[in-house]
Amino acid sequence: MHEVLVRYVHFLGIIILSSALVSEHILLSVDTSVKKFKRLVVIDAIFGISAILALTAGLLLWFVVGKPSGFYTHNWIFHIKLTVFALIALLSIYPTVFFIRNRNKTIEQVIVPKSVIVTIRAELTLLLFMPLFAVFMAHGFGLR
Repeated sequence: MHEVLVRYVHFLGIIILSSALVSEHILLSVDTSVKKFKRLVVIDAIFGISAILALTAGLLLWFVVGKPSGFYTHNWIFHIKLTVFALIALLSIYPTVFFIRNRNKTIEQVIVPKSVIVTIRAELTLLLFMPLFAVFMAHGFGLR
């Protein structure tokens, strides 16, 4: 029963993380209104919380409940999946810092650097590969 609940929380974290990242991409433009920008700040916080939720549940699945830890530890595809997740996390620092620094702007428009938009698109692109790696792992590929 514990495994089912942890797996459910893991999936919820992933779904919310994906939804938040897509929402950021849709709402973000070079000149963003302050109202829309404040929404983006909240969505980015949701993205961060969901990443922590997915990571925590994933670690519980790896070390506490579910399949034996060797299933994950000895699977090179799992390590690629973890690396991609870490890359997404590292990339997300730049937009988050931008959102935090500019969250209290009182002007009508916030000018968002193109690099923030490109970074979010890179995160989305990397995120597309995560389910592929998960499917490979579920079918036993990558075990040594």
